Amino acid sequence: MKKFTDTMTYGAGLVMAFSSLSANAFEPGYPGWNIPPGVLIGATAAAPPPGLYSFNQLYSIQATLTGPGGQANTKVHLASAAFGLTWSPGWDVLGGKYTTTIVQPFTVANVGAPFNTHRSGIHNTYIAPGAISWNLGAGWFAKAGLGIAIPDGTIQGESGLENVGNPWWTFHPDLVVSYLKDGWNLTANLSEEFNTESYKTGYRTGNILHLDLTTTKTIGKWTIGPIATYVGQVTGDSSSRFYNNRVITDHFNVISVGPLIGYNFGPATLNLWGTKDINTNASGGLNPDRATIPRGYKVYASVNFKVF
Repeated sequence: MKKFTDTMTYGAGLVMAFSSLSANAFEPGYPGWNIPPGVLIGATAAAPPPGLYSFNQLYSIQATLTGPGGQANTKVHLASAAFGLTWSPGWDVLGGKYTTTIVQPFTVANVGAPFNTHRSGIHNTYIAPGAISWNLGAGWFAKAGLGIAIPDGTIQGESGLENVGNPWWTFHPDLVVSYLKDGWNLTANLSEEFNTESYKTGYRTGNILHLDLTTTKTIGKWTIGPIATYVGQVTGDSSSRFYNNRVITDHFNVISVGPLIGYNFGPATLNLWGTKDINTNASGGLNPDRATIPRGYKVYASVNFKVF
């Protein structure tokens, strides 16, 4: 169980494909990322022992829109829940251990005045058809995998972005490196989102880079330590006739830090972590520049356990 709980928020990591909501960060109605920053925190590169695992994760954000198009008093409130399964069959593939994961997220989000929007529904299903973990020895592990967000969520409106689903596919390769020894979890999780064109508008959002850093120590049943996250757009958007070929935004960057605490109950493990955004910026947008990004606090809670 311990090894599983070190790796799962993690599977849930890739895994938590629910999005937050901001006002017109890129294509109007899209929050800017498919997987929220920080969802991969705690993820390690080690594969769990053979079995079927369940993870249940809650996510909340309390923020204010920032950027040239932000309003000083525009509040963003979001709550999400994601339920997923990871199967570890014990197969050896390319010298490592194979796992596969599926997650279904649900989201409720509100943006205050002057936008005054409320959205709730099912976000795109997220599947990771294959990940391979290698034990490099001396406490070092590496993992490579691919996740795919399927455009099957609650998709409404002419642009398809008037609710929490996204009308396009997102491919999400990731690379994880971990040092796991003597109770330490030192992990760097690097991943990138590649979006296809929206089947509603023809617009394509540029690539989104994620970096999640975990430094925790387990003592007895307790785990505690600092964490940090980065998310940012690293390539430009491609516009379409739907927007008169105008590019909505150029890029954004968000850096966040915070603590993680966890407790191993035996049959299940509970992890809590939160971050504060310490650096945020967004630029681009139509003339005048109206790009925005939420700045505030994010809180996660995750319960992981082995089904059989």
